[in-house]
Amino acid sequence: MRIKKLLPTVLLVIPPLLAAAPVAVSQTPAVPAVPAVPAVPAVPVAPAEDRYAVGPFDMALRRDTQTLARLAPRGEGGFDFLPSNRAGERRGDGYNHVGDIHIRLRIGDGAWRDYSSARTRRPVTPLAGGGAVIARADITASMGDGFPLTVERAWVRQDRVPAMRITIANPGKQAVEVGALGLPMVFDNIISGRSLEQAHAQASFVDPYVGQDAGYLQVTRLNGKGPALLVVPDARTPLEEYRILREAGRQPAGDVFTDRSPREQTSEGFYDWMVASRAMAGEVPNPVAGKAGAPWNPASGFTLAPGERRTIGIRFVAAPSIRAIEPTLATAGRPLAIGIPGYVVPTDAPADLFVKAAQPIRSVAVSPAGAMTLTPARAPAGWARYTVKGSGWGRARVAITYADGSVQAVHYYVTKPLAQVSADLGRFATTRQWFDDKADPFGRAPAILTYDRQADHIVTQDQRVWIAGMSDEGGAGAWVAAAMKQLDHPEPAEVARLERLVGETIVGKLQIAEGPHAGGVKKSLFWYDPARFGHYYDTSIDWSTWASWKKEQADDLGRSYNYPHVAAGHWVLYRLARNHVGLVTRHDWRWYLGWAHKTTVAMMRDAPHYAEFGQMEGEIFVEILLDLKREGMTAEATEVEGLMRKRADHWRTLAYPFGSEMAWDSTGQPEVYAWMRYFGHAKEAAITREVILGYDPTVPHWGYNGNARRYWDFLYGGKIKRIERQLHHYGSALNAVPLFDAFRRDPADLHLLRVAYGGFMGGITNVDRDGFASAGFHSEPDVMDWDPMTGDYGMGYFGHAYTAATYLVRDPALGWLGFGGTVAERGDAVAVTPHDGARTRLFVAPAGQWITLAAGTIAHAEWQPARRRIVLTLDAASATTPAARLLVEAPAGGAAYAPDRGTAARGMWTVPLGREPQTVTLSVH
Repeated sequence: MRIKKLLPTVLLVIPPLLAAAPVAVSQTPAVPAVPAVPAVPAVPVAPAEDRYAVGPFDMALRRDTQTLARLAPRGEGGFDFLPSNRAGERRGDGYNHVGDIHIRLRIGDGAWRDYSSARTRRPVTPLAGGGAVIARADITASMGDGFPLTVERAWVRQDRVPAMRITIANPGKQAVEVGALGLPMVFDNIISGRSLEQAHAQASFVDPYVGQDAGYLQVTRLNGKGPALLVVPDARTPLEEYRILREAGRQPAGDVFTDRSPREQTSEGFYDWMVASRAMAGEVPNPVAGKAGAPWNPASGFTLAPGERRTIGIRFVAAPSIRAIEPTLATAGRPLAIGIPGYVVPTDAPADLFVKAAQPIRSVAVSPAGAMTLTPARAPAGWARYTVKGSGWGRARVAITYADGSVQAVHYYVTKPLAQVSADLGRFATTRQWFDDKADPFGRAPAILTYDRQADHIVTQDQRVWIAGMSDEGGAGAWVAAAMKQLDHPEPAEVARLERLVGETIVGKLQIAEGPHAGGVKKSLFWYDPARFGHYYDTSIDWSTWASWKKEQADDLGRSYNYPHVAAGHWVLYRLARNHVGLVTRHDWRWYLGWAHKTTVAMMRDAPHYAEFGQMEGEIFVEILLDLKREGMTAEATEVEGLMRKRADHWRTLAYPFGSEMAWDSTGQPEVYAWMRYFGHAKEAAITREVILGYDPTVPHWGYNGNARRYWDFLYGGKIKRIERQLHHYGSALNAVPLFDAFRRDPADLHLLRVAYGGFMGGITNVDRDGFASAGFHSEPDVMDWDPMTGDYGMGYFGHAYTAATYLVRDPALGWLGFGGTVAERGDAVAVTPHDGARTRLFVAPAGQWITLAAGTIAHAEWQPARRRIVLTLDAASATTPAARLLVEAPAGGAAYAPDRGTAARGMWTVPLGREPQTVTLSVH
């Protein structure tokens, strides 16, 4: 296989994805053509700066605007948290910088008027400094004509770190109501024009904790290395809302809450830290959504009486590493909230909330009322602790009010018990999404197709043909979710339909059944051919775009990302056939494992270009290889291992082997990590792990906690098509997979488990009360709701089902913790009852034991530290599961425990089950 080593660099020059013909998603050409540039334009001259050393930072202010021009951690070479390398091109009117301000105000009952210090630049008036003041200026003139207030901005040294303070005063004779106030947060998240190596070395991502007075931003480097930047409030400066600055030129004239920088797949854009947002609440909601969901926090505003003033501000604090963010916040006197296992709470699985703050807690309130209850519990020294019990469904907000009147918001999501969520999803997918129209001209029946929840019907056609074509992520998501649901929750009627889908539609239609390309997977089973099917197509749809593939394009086998979906379907049926009785009836386990093998090999043969990158759900190939070895299929295993070793060897030659069909992506890292671990490349696995932590945070908010960054896939799998920060798109659960593995290898690193569990649990918030699964949550205020399309959700449910497990942990500060299970100390033993939805996997961190069941379920378990024993109680036998299949491993090293009974075969223990629950004791033999 020939490897194109320069490809990750070349891919960064793709045209903007919002152009008329985006080529980065599913086109056949290996590398998009680069338009010829007739001449190299002159490099814009950067404005003059004044430079300062403040605490751990080298900072600079522009002389003309006195906005922040540079904020670089000292000793980090050319790295800067700000886009200072683009200072020349971003120096004109309409480009925002840290230090600018947006205001919407009115006098009396008059109309709202908008003002911005960045809209039309005018000279600012420097003011005298001295003492802790680095620089100070009156910036009122830059706010625009008719501005009734004054604005003074000061840059100061505050507790050895830089801080910005803005004082707004009313010099007039009438009260002025401020209905919206935003502080632009402009950091270097621009990937455009950079290679992957340059992007990882120079760029950063920003994640908000929209926590009101306790809110903050964390700015983390793409490479995952420290230091990280924390932007925290100075004085009373709540982070009420985090609102995108929409792209100027695409918005109505007069909209000042914009920025001139282009927003595209290589540049997410910049945001406003909204101190107040009440006057923004009346904006027109997105027309596709129809209405907007509730904001994260109650919208507020304030009024300045004549002569009154208000000061707001932010401080810039350096955390030495991503893992040190929370200790750094505590040291800086910021309120700290830690949710265990996170902020998604099934109604049958209480969670814990630990709070550390300098101020005493005055009250705790939940909205909507009755959604949850918080009960004080015994806490470690220096902490308050609450048991969080969900009783409603959906979003819930906890407001912690401190003695000084400040409010911290912690954002939760309440779900049904995870087993019920799984049952709902399986039922919805195999009934409401079941398509069995034998007259379908494209031969898609039987199938599980994409669903439009807003219209409440199956999507049989879409301009993006793959969405209705069972392939690509946007089309395969529905049936992949249905297949993965069966892994731990097989239901005979659903398995029967899955067998029909695989046997009648995938093999032979979507997948080549025989010949030299046997196993090859097409890009779509739906296409645009008006000459042949002109009567079929909806005339209200624009079929003229690049996304409306013709049959030749739909039949193309060259997109490797389609192969893991099909491989997963085969593998699930193999596992069910091999480990259960009577569930799978059409073919035996050999047939399904054989097709999983063929799919793996075909990807390398028929889609070699994109196969050079990590694939979403790529861990499935590791599982297929391990099962080929367990079954003694030596020739097939050797073939797969050889093909995958070539990929791994290539990735080892790259500093950051995370290329994709996109310029930057959070898709390939999990599979890269998996093969680095499989082939024993610990260094490369560690680099991959840290990169994931660079874009996958833990914050006290269900939507951002464990949310692997993604902001463009609504274009390709959603109904509301736009660039937008997506919450719990499929990357959340997929990126949890390597972090779980990394934690099992290093159980002392609780940060890994917290981020992983955030993504794992985030991946089930997409499922509504009936079982419909959305592609992701729209985080912008004009929607604030789930996308109506199923889209590519199934890739995320793959990650959720694949990693469902309970973790028993003892943290030195917080004590015994259960992730996915409830924990109780019983004398000299610790009991854990799983609630993770699968109850087939358990990690006992103090023993370092990873227990997995290919058949059977765990009712509860007990860790006996003094005896170094784990006692499992397995549920009774069922008609399809007469025996448990048990595997015990020690990922961190040391001896794996063994059961006190059972028969060893294929690397697992077979333990007969009976009419009553069975007890199995694990210990070192």
